[in-house]
Amino acid sequence: MKDIAKFLSGFKMFQRTYFCGDNELFNDLNRAQNPKVLVIACSDSRVDPALLTGCEPGDMFVVRNVANLVPPYEDAPGRHGVSAALEYAVKMLEVEHVIVLGHSCCGGISALMSPKRQELGEFIAPWVKIAEAALNEVESKLPGIDEPLRQRACEQAAVLVSLENLLTFPWLWERVMQQRVYLHGWYFDMQKGELLSYLPETGTFEPLVARCITTPK
Repeated sequence: MKDIAKFLSGFKMFQRTYFCGDNELFNDLNRAQNPKVLVIACSDSRVDPALLTGCEPGDMFVVRNVANLVPPYEDAPGRHGVSAALEYAVKMLEVEHVIVLGHSCCGGISALMSPKRQELGEFIAPWVKIAEAALNEVESKLPGIDEPLRQRACEQAAVLVSLENLLTFPWLWERVMQQRVYLHGWYFDMQKGELLSYLPETGTFEPLVARCITTPK
């Protein structure tokens, strides 16, 4: 119950900020939402995209799942949760940016890399297989690297797999070609407290917001 009490206390702070007194923001949001950004992030408790970016309610439309993965487009019947959210954000909300936000120490990517992946559960193994191309690429291009670097390389490669899969959705591909929607691949380095962005020109992830340097007192 201690954790639940903490959450209720947090909601009271949220309530005081947005509903006690002047609640103009939610008066507007009650009518409609108008985010310009869709973020596809990991379900990991340490990487809440709104918290990381200091957003207010209504600023971003968020999809979170294990390892921030986007499956390729398919029109077969099924329960396509990520695809439905993507369709809503792009077609209905008309977002202008789609960000795939990966991160270090990702448990989903660890599951992908595990030799015993099939033993991890009935849903996890088939889900992370979406990024199998990332694992294959790392093993092909970077054989023999140590485990932390292999994990990092695979986490970043998985972001690129999701970006590629986004372009398999015809209505998103069309908007990207028309420069109505822009795709971004970001990577949060938890060890360094740094945000990286994928640069297609160099094929590398480079600091978008560099780590903070503490100066001695």
